[in-house]
Order: sequence, then structure tokens, then C-alpha cells
Amino acid sequence: MANSFLILAQAAGGPSGAMNIVFIIGLFAIMYFMMIRPQQKQLKAHRELVAGLKKGDEVITQGGMIGRIYLVAEREVTLEVSNGVRIRVLKTSVAGRYVVPGETAPAAKTEDKKEEK
Repeated sequence: MANSFLILAQAAGGPSGAMNIVFIIGLFAIMYFMMIRPQQKQLKAHRELVAGLKKGDEVITQGGMIGRIYLVAEREVTLEVSNGVRIRVLKTSVAGRYVVPGETAPAAKTEDKKEEK
């Protein structure tokens, strides 16, 4: 009786080598589409934002400071956070454009949303 269990266990075997390779490739594909690709898109959008900074834009930094760009240099921007109060921050620390709650987004973004629908 014990011998028959051993024979059945040996006959069933494990998954074949080709099946293991397909599983690993599928795992990498899932990781790419769920983790790597969205992160690359976000990084590209941030680079475009930093490249498009200009005087007069209202931005928010990663630290939560909100200010209007007073001066743009090669690696840094000067933000005016209050009348006469200016701070220098690195361009990479700018998290995004600041939209005052209750106001509409810039015209370019509203046109994009209309085209998507």
C-alpha cells in the first residue's frame, strides 16, 4: 500500500521547466505594468513640469511651501511666498503647480479632459 503512494507521487511530478520559465516571464510582465511603467510615466511628467517652469507660475514644493516663481535659474528657482519674502529652492523640489481650491484648472488641462471623453 505504501509503495502505491510513492509511485503516484513520482508519476505526478512537478511542473516542467518550460512552465517555470513562462511563470517567471509572466511575473516580470506583471511587475513591469504594475510598478515600473507607472513610475516612469510619473518621472517623465515631473521632468516636463520642471522644464516648463517660468516666472509667475504658482507652485507647491515637496515640503508644502506655496509660492509664485520670481526667478528661474539653471538648477534652482526663487519663490516669493509673501510680499518681499523670497526663498530659493531646487527645481527638483517643486512638486507641482498650485491650483487655488475653487478655481478652475488651466485651459490646456480642461481641453485635454474634453478630448478624452
